[in-house]
Order: sequence, then structure tokens, then C-alpha cells
Amino acid sequence: MASGAAPDAPGKGDRLKAVELDETLAAAPSPDIEHERKVAIYDLIEQNTFRLPGRDAGPYDLRLSIAENRLVLDIRDNAAQPCLMVGLALSPFRRIVKDYYMICESYYQAIRTATPSQIETIDMARRGLHNEGSELLLERLNGKVEVDFDTARRLFTLVCVLHWRG
Repeated sequence: MASGAAPDAPGKGDRLKAVELDETLAAAPSPDIEHERKVAIYDLIEQNTFRLPGRDAGPYDLRLSIAENRLVLDIRDNAAQPCLMVGLALSPFRRIVKDYYMICESYYQAIRTATPSQIETIDMARRGLHNEGSELLLERLNGKVEVDFDTARRLFTLVCVLHWRG
């Protein structure tokens, strides 16, 4: 949903019940990124809004992968049957993901050695880029999949993890 607002009157099935990343890609580049992946998946499963317009087949399973320079969302219904496959070009995400990765590396280093005010400054920049990427993801999913902003944020984290792995 482009506005980032939650869909009107979400139904019980308008959610994700499982999220999986393509395991055929290389391992995560650092323990910090692997931690981000685990937290994002856990938070997504605990609380999300995920709706396929015109369908009521949820809750859904989602498998995220990268194929032919595209982010692929393989969405399955409650019976694990294919529901929808969405492919999004990765090129619009490249700059944000690259900048986000760099600021995350700075943040991870800062939390080990920097002052609280330095950490806060880096964290504000990190959150700003994360929000920008989440808004872009909302835009790119518009008309295909409806998610709220918090769900888009967690999905964007996973897009970054996949991109770093790929």
C-alpha cells in the first residue's frame, strides 16, 4: 500500500505465518547481519499486515530470493499452494541498499567504540535510509501486495540481507 497505512479492516488471514530466505546464496557476511535477519523474520512473524488484493487465502508463507537481478517474492497460501509470484527489479534498490550497508557497518563499529552521541547520529542516518528503502518497497509492491509500513521495514531488512548475500 503506497501510503504506508494499514489496510482497512484487515482479516485474520491478512498476514504472513512463515518467511524464508533463499538458502542457496552465500552465507551472511557478518554475525551482525545474520542477527538482523533473525530479528526481522521473528518480528515479521509476530506482527505483520500482508494482503493480496482480491484474494483471501492467508495466512501466507513467503519465500524471498534473488533471480536474474530481481527480488522474487514467492507467496503461498495456507495450504502451501502457489498463490502469487512477484518479481521486482533490484536496480531501484541498489543505491539505498549500498548506502544502508555502509552506514550499518559504521553503526556496528560505533556501538563498540564510539560515544553515545556519535552512535545516535549514525543511528539516525541508518533509520532514515531504512525508512527510504521501506517507502520504495511499498511503492514497488503497490497493486501487487498490500503491507503496512512496519511490515515493509522488516521486509526491506530482508531485501538488504539477500542483496548482501547475493
